[in-house]
Amino acid sequence: MRNGYKVFDSDTHFHPSVESLEPHLDAALRERAKSFAQREFKIGWAGEPLSEPYKHLYQLSEGGTGGWGNNPPRHLGEAGPRVNQERHFQHFMGYEYPSEGGADHAIAERIADMEREGQDVHLLVPGAPSGHEDPAVDLGMLQALHRYLDEVCGRYPTQLKSMVVANARFIDESVAEIKKWAGKPWVRGVHVSLPLDFPVDHPDMDPIWQAADDAGLCIVHHSFAAGYPGYRDLWDNPFVGRTASHPWGAMRMVAAFMGAGILDRFPNIRLSILESGFGWLPFWGRRMEDQVTYMGYVNENLQHTMWEYLTGGRFFSSIVLHEGEDIVRMVNQLMGDHVLMFGSDYPHAESRFPKSVDIVAEWKSLGEDSMKKLMWDNAAKCFGLD
Repeated sequence: MRNGYKVFDSDTHFHPSVESLEPHLDAALRERAKSFAQREFKIGWAGEPLSEPYKHLYQLSEGGTGGWGNNPPRHLGEAGPRVNQERHFQHFMGYEYPSEGGADHAIAERIADMEREGQDVHLLVPGAPSGHEDPAVDLGMLQALHRYLDEVCGRYPTQLKSMVVANARFIDESVAEIKKWAGKPWVRGVHVSLPLDFPVDHPDMDPIWQAADDAGLCIVHHSFAAGYPGYRDLWDNPFVGRTASHPWGAMRMVAAFMGAGILDRFPNIRLSILESGFGWLPFWGRRMEDQVTYMGYVNENLQHTMWEYLTGGRFFSSIVLHEGEDIVRMVNQLMGDHVLMFGSDYPHAESRFPKSVDIVAEWKSLGEDSMKKLMWDNAAKCFGLD
């Protein structure tokens, strides 16, 4: 709690290392994993130098997926990548580095970081090794991730929440994972991972939506570098790539999910987007409203307008701090103050640790009621804690 406000951080990250994940692999995958490539993890998620002994990360895909996130970076205004230039880490935007290992094994240190910032709950957006040519490997990694999350969140059940990760490469098995873990206090949503060019509104996904609906869970979208839409046509430029692809990923998700009528057919689920910006929401809502009529090609039995889906109490978006007080105020005025949620991006370099909560608490023009909703109420409703 800070300045009288309970704080639910709806955008924090959890990245298990090989050393943390390996004990949770089943016996067959643990033996197979001995041959998997690994990368030594010397630089932390905020860009901080790490101390020895270094942890490792599994590298399951060979050669990456190309695009601006993997190809040699090109500076704007130049014909091509600079010779022999290595990609540099993002600029650190915070005031102090978060505790080492807080995104993985150092859970007590993470809790201490939460207390420094005045946060009551962290929603952990989990990452798992993926991209292996054999879907069974990716599935085994997700199953191990869920077992590890159960252990970690079980240590601090009121402070740490997370989500089940589902993957369209193995839908039946993803449904089984949702059903297995849905009753656990830490499970607050379902994060969906899609193969390249597989639409989120494909009817094959209905069993996942049904399982989430049965459990009353939120569907969570969070863009990651391997899954950006448009990643191949952003001219190998990290500035354009990072600036455009997070919001575009969420725009595409929102339009497809709502335009397919998924919220109509599954009335107990909610939809949230994290770390994708939010100032574009009113624009996108109005544009979708018009395009439904002008272009069509949406579900012909939609029960609400696009604007009603966005503002009707089942859609939520985390904020990003750099958009600031005036953009929050604008979205609240146009869409209502029940949509936006506090998010810090802990422990990444974009976080303003340890001042993230204090920065938002200074946005006095929002008013007491709206600030309370931003800091706690909206996320609590989105993720089923109200």
